[in-house]
Amino acid sequence: MVELFKFKRLKIVEQIAIVLFFSVLIPMTISAFVINNINQQAVRHQLREAAVLIASMVSDETDFFATTVTNNLNQLVFSLDYIPTYKQKQVYLSEVAKNFVDCESIKIIKNKDELDKLYKDNRANGKTTLHVSMKNGSYLVATYRLENLKEELFRSLKDDKRQIYVMTNDGTLIAAHNYTEDVFKDSISLLPEKMQYDTPVIFGDVKNQPLVYFRKADPQITIIVNTTERITKKAILNGRYKIIVCSLAAFFTIIFVSALYTYYLYINIRQLFKGIIAISKGNYDRQIRLLTTAFTPHEIVFLAFEFNRMASEIRKSYIQLKKNNKELKQLNEFRSNLIDTVSHELRTPLTSIQGYTTRLMRQDIVIDEETKQKSLRIIKEQSERLKRLIEDLLTIPDIEGMRLRTTCESVWLPEILEESKVLIKNKDHKEIIFNIPEDFPQLWADKDRLIQVFVNLLENAAKYALPDTKIVVDSYVKGDDAVILVKNDCEVIPEKKLKQLFGKFVRLDDNTTRTTRGTGLGLFIVKGLIEAMNGKIKLSSTEECGFCVEVTLQLDMSKTGVS
Repeated sequence: MVELFKFKRLKIVEQIAIVLFFSVLIPMTISAFVINNINQQAVRHQLREAAVLIASMVSDETDFFATTVTNNLNQLVFSLDYIPTYKQKQVYLSEVAKNFVDCESIKIIKNKDELDKLYKDNRANGKTTLHVSMKNGSYLVATYRLENLKEELFRSLKDDKRQIYVMTNDGTLIAAHNYTEDVFKDSISLLPEKMQYDTPVIFGDVKNQPLVYFRKADPQITIIVNTTERITKKAILNGRYKIIVCSLAAFFTIIFVSALYTYYLYINIRQLFKGIIAISKGNYDRQIRLLTTAFTPHEIVFLAFEFNRMASEIRKSYIQLKKNNKELKQLNEFRSNLIDTVSHELRTPLTSIQGYTTRLMRQDIVIDEETKQKSLRIIKEQSERLKRLIEDLLTIPDIEGMRLRTTCESVWLPEILEESKVLIKNKDHKEIIFNIPEDFPQLWADKDRLIQVFVNLLENAAKYALPDTKIVVDSYVKGDDAVILVKNDCEVIPEKKLKQLFGKFVRLDDNTTRTTRGTGLGLFIVKGLIEAMNGKIKLSSTEECGFCVEVTLQLDMSKTGVS
């Protein structure tokens, strides 16, 4: 049951569709319905007013026709008083009737009975009759054809589609416009029993098809105006269609514009979603590229800009963090290697020094001079070894911080090499050959640092050389520089391994077996010292040479005779 009523968050498109439904579709439908009703009421009122106006117009035309004819007859009566004989009067009236428009005849009727008979006959023959009284009791009567009367009455209503009937008060049809037998009978049947005179009155039971009657006392006629169903439909339905078309056009325009806006908004928001998902998955290079149009809101553009800026900052921070982690890893590795080196390289000399010192201090035994000298020599060697190790460790921060200072002077290479040879530990007593000419130029270098360099190089060469092989030091002059080569015979070292040998705590032997002693700092320190004296160092390993260290140092130009 809970799952059935669980709240579901809608997408933007769904929300906009709901908003459009409640804020546009429903209000527009209600508005169209209200406007249609208002329009229908207005059209209905207009139809009623038009029917009343037409009835009044026909009434006015009837009055004008009757008044005009009556005035003409009165003038004739006045003129007839001056004509002596009856025959002359008849001739005169015949001539006058020809000049009266639509008049069929003008006669003198002697009495009332003849007048009533004439009215009856004319009505039966579709004619209308008008008369005036004369002084002698007779009547001057004018007879008009109904067709002519119809043209006179409906001349201004020729294009009107309403049905108009003009009849006598006793129900005889005199004239009609757009006559239809069935409609005429229906209209007559709807007339009220008691009718008002000389005013247009709306009657009937169909509100959208108003019927109007106009009963006149003089002349005694009734005018009926019928608004047909066709006129009603045309007036009301045309207005209704226009309202519906306008409403649909407005609705589809709103839907189109809203859909276009929603489309661009949805695309750009999807870009934001993809960017956020990319960032959450660690893709910090992702940038949002909006589809910028007139429909793109400022807030979306602002969010995209801020997101891209945030992503750039995160990427920079991530790169810096990786760099810091790498440095921390290297530092941790350095710390581990340092501890490992100290534990292995310091323990042995300290143990030797401690053992031989304890032996020399014993009072319970007699130590001969030879043993005493041997013990002191070992103590001295191990102390020097500790000194070199400590110097190497102390040199590392200066090399890394580029704070290593050298005091360069003119030095003689053979002397440097001989002093270095004395200081190295050559356990296997490998032969070291110096191929240095006696007249080799003076070097421009720091003597103590240079001795430290060759002690490391010669000791490494002796340590890793194959058994029963020689260590060879060659040299030659190349321009303003001296090139010193330290070679030994060993297995060929891979190029990848050669590139790593200048790193800290890097050794040729396996770290777990420790087949040879050493800190792995020798070549790192050598490289730092050589570069501090503006020199260069290069490693190579081939089948002919084995392992070769090429050191390039500046010559003392003041000693070479070159200015």
